[in-house]
Amino acid sequence: MATLRNLREVPRHLLVCEKSNFGHEKSRHRQLVETHYHNYRVSFLIPECGILSKELKSLVMETGPYYSVKNLPLHEFISQEFINTFVKKGKLILSLDKDTYEETGLQGRPSQYSGRKVMKFIVSINLMDLSLNPDSKNYKRISWSFKEKKPLKFDFLLAWHPTGAEEPTMMSYFSSYQIQEHQPKIALSVLTDLQCPALQSHVLQGEPEVACSAQELLDWLGAVFSHVSLNNEPNNFISTYCCPQPSAIVAKAYLCTITGFLLPEKIGLLLEQLRHYFDEPKLAPWVSLSVQGFADSPVSWRENEHGFRKGGEHLYNFVIFNNQDYWLQMAVGANDDCPP
Repeated sequence: MATLRNLREVPRHLLVCEKSNFGHEKSRHRQLVETHYHNYRVSFLIPECGILSKELKSLVMETGPYYSVKNLPLHEFISQEFINTFVKKGKLILSLDKDTYEETGLQGRPSQYSGRKVMKFIVSINLMDLSLNPDSKNYKRISWSFKEKKPLKFDFLLAWHPTGAEEPTMMSYFSSYQIQEHQPKIALSVLTDLQCPALQSHVLQGEPEVACSAQELLDWLGAVFSHVSLNNEPNNFISTYCCPQPSAIVAKAYLCTITGFLLPEKIGLLLEQLRHYFDEPKLAPWVSLSVQGFADSPVSWRENEHGFRKGGEHLYNFVIFNNQDYWLQMAVGANDDCPP
């Protein structure tokens, strides 16, 4: 089965839709999840479901923790101890205004969304290179910048995926700072008599009187996640939105929303579990998993610069069908590269 990809520009947004199968050798589902690092909210919807399986509920309850640290000096992230303890691979990416950038004395590049007058700069520091070359001129220059020339401090959210039981924790490592552990907020609900769009996995762009399109489904999911009324009643002056057609009423649908700083590894486990939801026969023809990134994240996917000035959207949505086909929808705002 080939992967089909459709690009669509909507006002101030770019939406990419593609269709594939989890069993296809060129399926990109793991790659897309693993490289979307800064996840703020995850929602999944299961039509024709009133009770969450114990496997799914267990994964939902294990999506934390994450941490907040106040006034953490930036130089902590380039220390040999921090890199050796927590960083397996990766970069430190700074999005700096013009004045701060010039005061650091570091080399970077103008933001690609600066316009004619450059007011923002991007600095990328390869932490693994620093770790391997602690006596290099580059390391000494960066250390001098962070500790002496421009000793920056910020409030940070931190999350970490440990790979062994003997590794130290974030709480112990940053115990000399104001660190606090958080658990994601979890909202579980059962929606009754929900009007759901009719979908067919092979019809990505929809077909009149047969199936709704991927774009129509994404709009509908946004309304459901926002608890918008879908009845289009004459006296409703807040929303005139209604479910796209064709559609069908499902007696129950399970909605779960998780909000916090969520690691891609945890989201990958949720996706795998939802993939296997159809291992046993189910009434539902599909389920969905939607992920939203932090609006002010410096990157969207991988190291792609993310623009915040005009909205900050970067999100993706999986529609998982009972034959292991899936739709993957990725959306970014106006100040972003095309999703990968």
